[in-house]
Amino acid sequence: MFAKRISVEQVEEGDELAPKFDEDGLIPVVTTDHASGELLMHGYMNDEALRRTVETGEAHYWSRSRATLWHKGATSGLVQKVVEMRIDDDQDAVWLRVDVQGGASCHVGYRSCFYRSLPLGEAGKTPVKLHYEETEKVFDPQEVYGDAPNPTKL
Repeated sequence: MFAKRISVEQVEEGDELAPKFDEDGLIPVVTTDHASGELLMHGYMNDEALRRTVETGEAHYWSRSRATLWHKGATSGLVQKVVEMRIDDDQDAVWLRVDVQGGASCHVGYRSCFYRSLPLGEAGKTPVKLHYEETEKVFDPQEVYGDAPNPTKL
């Protein structure tokens, strides 16, 4: 499915998908809502996740914390249907525009994984206090995932 990377010209100006995975075999992915453009999440894909996303039209990622392939929404039902998929100029980053089935992308229950903002212009304050931009959760993670361990390692 992926072309061999031969030259800068082929990668930047060619018409073949030749992704550049990092030393861990991963490529970063930014996921936004297809209609609003809202940033929903950032994740990673390995070779298999990228292939499955292209083949199925549903987002698949590589979970670094769990070291496993992850079909977004397989457990929660909050599947990300890919409306458009793009790759950057040197083919080392992916952008997914998705339709989120169920309205949320964050395992914490919020619509977006980017539900807090950082104050600007307050140098020297420690610790930095975050501001919640989203205050209502779309779903209750305890109801969806039960007692499953938090998928994020500290």
